[in-house]
Amino acid sequence: MRATSAVTIGVGATAAVVVGALVQSAGSGMDGTGLGAELTMAVPTEYRSLVEEAGKTCPEVSPNLLAALLTQESGFNPKAASPVGAQGIAQFMPSTWEKHGIDGNGDGKRDVWDPEDAIPSSGKYLCTLADDVKDVPGNKQNNMLAAYNAGSGAVQKYGGVPPYKETQNYVQSISALANKPKGGGKTASSSQAVTAVNAAEAQLGAPYSWGGGNANGPSKGICCSPNGSDGASIAGFDCSGLVLYAYAKAGIHLPRTAAQQYAASEPVRPGQMRPGDLVFYGSSTTVIHHVGIYVGGGWIINAPRPGTNVRYDPMDTMPDLIAVARPVPSKEI
Repeated sequence: MRATSAVTIGVGATAAVVVGALVQSAGSGMDGTGLGAELTMAVPTEYRSLVEEAGKTCPEVSPNLLAALLTQESGFNPKAASPVGAQGIAQFMPSTWEKHGIDGNGDGKRDVWDPEDAIPSSGKYLCTLADDVKDVPGNKQNNMLAAYNAGSGAVQKYGGVPPYKETQNYVQSISALANKPKGGGKTASSSQAVTAVNAAEAQLGAPYSWGGGNANGPSKGICCSPNGSDGASIAGFDCSGLVLYAYAKAGIHLPRTAAQQYAASEPVRPGQMRPGDLVFYGSSTTVIHHVGIYVGGGWIINAPRPGTNVRYDPMDTMPDLIAVARPVPSKEI
């Protein structure tokens, strides 16, 4: 089935609900400073001045970087609460808030649920972390962001961004968001998207291989998946390997992992989706575990998991659809 006929597949009611509920409002300098120095990101009007002011707390923090962090942490939801206990628009843990929260609006209270306190506190806390890891080699802002996610101790222990997948994806995603040019980058054209869909469809039936797939096509993978699956003896694709290959055929280089591919793309609102857009799954945009290529009608083509082949699946094939995005050819990752 080609891209032009894929849109005739019926869309399931659940997929329509998932897509309808999807909420998506939407490197750094050589010396590790100046990342996203101008506030070009979309920020809710009521928080814009707070972000601009708090984003100037120290040289390592900028308004754009702070806006990217708040986008990733809560989507600017002041009532956000995570399953592990993080609270408010900046997702402070209670112990961290107790130590680093400030009375930003001078009303005599330090309220983690009040953006007028939480946003200035976030800027101040980032600067505290930047000072904690100032002697660690590498990019200063990457180390600061890693410390925000994993703690200063981990950054100091590993001499830079620690080898935690979540933390690496966190740093990657926020840096990419903060560095997006004003008005967003030029995304993949319709013809490039069709080429990518056609390339993926040509691989229908190819076996799943953990770590498999590159710009040239199917390849042997690596050991081992979180469930212990070894792709080293299987020539095929994992989910992001299929995406990498499909868009390479369209002349667009994408990074290897699903989370990095999200960071290299522009978010797409549900009503603006088109075949070729990438559909991401995970608990947040920094913890993405799967990606597929939208073919229309509520369906994706993807390499689902070990023991399966490249195939079509409905968009609600997994319950944690988190984002839809369109690759940006010029994005540097």
